[in-house]
Amino acid sequence: MSQRIRSQYRYYVLHKPYGYLCQFSGETSDLLLGDLYQFPKDVYSIGRLDKDSEGLLILTNDNKYKTKLLSPNNKEPKTYWVQVEGEITSEAIQTLSNGSIVISHKGKKHQVSKAHCAKIEPPSIEERTPPIRFRKNIPTSWISLTITEGKNRQVRKMTAAVNFPTLRLIRSKMGGFSIKNLAIGEVTEVFPKNR
Repeated sequence: MSQRIRSQYRYYVLHKPYGYLCQFSGETSDLLLGDLYQFPKDVYSIGRLDKDSEGLLILTNDNKYKTKLLSPNNKEPKTYWVQVEGEITSEAIQTLSNGSIVISHKGKKHQVSKAHCAKIEPPSIEERTPPIRFRKNIPTSWISLTITEGKNRQVRKMTAAVNFPTLRLIRSKMGGFSIKNLAIGEVTEVFPKNR
């Protein structure tokens, strides 16, 4: 591929805030990606984060790179910081890791692939707006969960399956990028090494 064509590709990483849709058009009341940054018109997000989720979003006009990151055959790891309700147990962490969980996806049962799960200290990140619901008598805990698939609301379904509902969900890493040093709502242009 010539340098002239390659230079037309643009890549951005965004720390998506809670409440935003991963799209550029919607209802008047919707919070959209275009409200955060003036992206080129041919740039779209690689994958999605639902309205209630936060964190790393990669946007590009490079369809080959997009396919590479999203193809199930490539098993591209995606890491999430997940705040769950309750003091998570070692048994729950083991179940989240071992690929035994069955979730519902498009009306069918789907057994998730093996993942990597670990309990972590609360990440150094700004409070969500609005904040999560807080119950004085119920503790919360944080896990890091790395998966290689991306079924709709998969992480939330997985934590619910082990009886630790997700309260806050933040994608921290994907495609060699992370939200490290990116404030909530911040966008920066990047240049992938391995596109």
